[in-house]
Amino acid sequence: MRFSWSLLCSILLLNLSVTAQTTDSLFLKAAVIKLENARAYTLKVARLMPEEKYAYKPVPEEMSFGEQLLHLGTNLGWLSSSYIGEGNNPVTKADATLQKKEEIIKTLERAYDFALNALRNFSPEKLSDNVKFFAGPMTRLQIINLLNDHQTHHRGQLLVYLRLNGIKPPAYVGW
Repeated sequence: MRFSWSLLCSILLLNLSVTAQTTDSLFLKAAVIKLENARAYTLKVARLMPEEKYAYKPVPEEMSFGEQLLHLGTNLGWLSSSYIGEGNNPVTKADATLQKKEEIIKTLERAYDFALNALRNFSPEKLSDNVKFFAGPMTRLQIINLLNDHQTHHRGQLLVYLRLNGIKPPAYVGW
């Protein structure tokens, strides 16, 4: 009886481990798809605003349209390089001063490509790893969620900037 109980517990633990690995892999696959779609949608938003409106701010204390895009890209690169993948943030301090539409878009593309590469090469086993973060300890899974939440927050602001300039944002893309 004792052997059977041990065997049953071992089988259950193995099943839980396999289920967790499958769930983690599914999460990462979904995160990649979500980021690919976010990249495409955000770049549509960036391309819709005329270059002469890239300096537009709805109020003086807000970032301009271009600054919002650069901030979004800097954050994608920082979170991806510091917590998800390897390498240096592809958005440099010099990039923060860019003002031309095409330069900003190229920088944003570079940031998204870097983040996507980091996610595609990320090991599911590392999702539960704890990391030091300025807001307190987080898991790498939480960092991936933060990466998506942060870009959504700033892209939402960009949609308002478009509307305030009489430009209809692109149709919503479900993830």
